[in-house]
Amino acid sequence: MRVFFSKGAQREFIDKAISHLSIKEISKLCNLSERTIRDWRREKFLMNLDALRKICKKTSIKFPSNVELRDDYWYVVHGSSAGGIACIKKYGGIGGDPEYRKKKWYEWWEREGRYKVKFTNAPKPILKPKYSEKLAEFVGIVLGDGGIAQYQVVVTLHSKDEKEYSKFVIGLVKELFNVPVGIHYDKECSSIDLVVSRSELVRFCIGKLGLKKGSKIKQRVDIPEWIKQNKSYSIACTRGLIDTDGCVFIHRYRVNGKFYSYKKLCFTSYSSPLRQSVFNILKDNGLNPRFSAERDVRLDSIEDMRKYFRLIGSHNPKHLMRYFR
Repeated sequence: MRVFFSKGAQREFIDKAISHLSIKEISKLCNLSERTIRDWRREKFLMNLDALRKICKKTSIKFPSNVELRDDYWYVVHGSSAGGIACIKKYGGIGGDPEYRKKKWYEWWEREGRYKVKFTNAPKPILKPKYSEKLAEFVGIVLGDGGIAQYQVVVTLHSKDEKEYSKFVIGLVKELFNVPVGIHYDKECSSIDLVVSRSELVRFCIGKLGLKKGSKIKQRVDIPEWIKQNKSYSIACTRGLIDTDGCVFIHRYRVNGKFYSYKKLCFTSYSSPLRQSVFNILKDNGLNPRFSAERDVRLDSIEDMRKYFRLIGSHNPKHLMRYFR
């Protein structure tokens, strides 16, 4: 609801409120911008009832009398009528005979219009690539740190540690699907979201690639069969998974007072089918993975680490730096 003051009264009310609270404080109280409060003070727009009540309660200013309450967009009917009348006066009747125009529209609709997709509702096209190692790696990235919503595919990475890797992911997505990638930073979480808003990509990921929309944990996601059945695809997908949901860490221990350390690799997932598939792929490629804790797959030996980076490798500079430095 909007509050209609007499001329000058709305400005007077805002001035009283400003004597108790600053414009910034009023804007926070009403959950509105400071510019809106200033516009109310200039009487450019009518105040809303909810904000008026909050200000009165906070400042103990008496609720103003002699005001009228009006619905939102109360002016639309009057404005549109006035505009229509002015237009007719200036140009006369518009569009010729309205009955003839309506008749012709229905003829067009029955003949061809009903079969056309409205341009505004038509999904924007994407490239639909054939199965490949790059596409398999994309699947691994989405299974790792990605997610699929109704209209978007999102990959979330660390904004600092994986800044360089995010450039690789953006390039991969653009190469595969020829779509723009939105970049959104969350300073509080130190994260970066790479967002593709394309319903066609969502349909392609679900229908063609075998990915799932929604919670990966509840749906117990797994590597799609078209990837499992191809060795090179399996390696590429595993690389995408471990580049996003894996880490290289240093294991330190002491024997007889002497300290030793060497590097290990860990892949973490809450989906048991996904963990098992990664374990199987590593095993099938001559490595010796093991399950650790409830949700980890690890490579422990120095030789396995050498084999992993020689055979599977990484496109994430964070992993490469931790391993090779």
